[in-house]
Amino acid sequence: MPVETVLHAEHDQDAGATAKVEGWTPDGDAAPQEGESKVTGPASEDAVIEAIATVHDPEIPVNIYELGLIYAIDLYDDGRVRIEMTLTAPNCPSAQELPIQVKDAVEKVPGVKSAEVEVVWDPPWDMSRMSDEARLALNMF
Repeated sequence: MPVETVLHAEHDQDAGATAKVEGWTPDGDAAPQEGESKVTGPASEDAVIEAIATVHDPEIPVNIYELGLIYAIDLYDDGRVRIEMTLTAPNCPSAQELPIQVKDAVEKVPGVKSAEVEVVWDPPWDMSRMSDEARLALNMF
């Protein structure tokens, strides 16, 4: 089964006008954009981040959130969650499994009805995206 089939939530993105509840990027750009609502939704950003942090790259003993592989998290008022993530390299041996693990982990969060994970390559990942905790764990200061 193609990865795209597994990763995309089973919903019609054009069906109905649902408002994005909350968004997150590593740069702190969480303000609602024009036409978006900033209302409290069924799933919390902290719970989604906590679920993502349970996913580890099998070759690196740090979770993917601390590695800086998550580029964006969008929470919608209908229970959908959209995540943009990257990998450490395009030829990463875990390229097929990590997005599926993120999707599965997020869909277990109370209030999440479906999750969509998109792997993006722009901007490319580099070590500057790692948290201080990840740098300390990997002795990369």
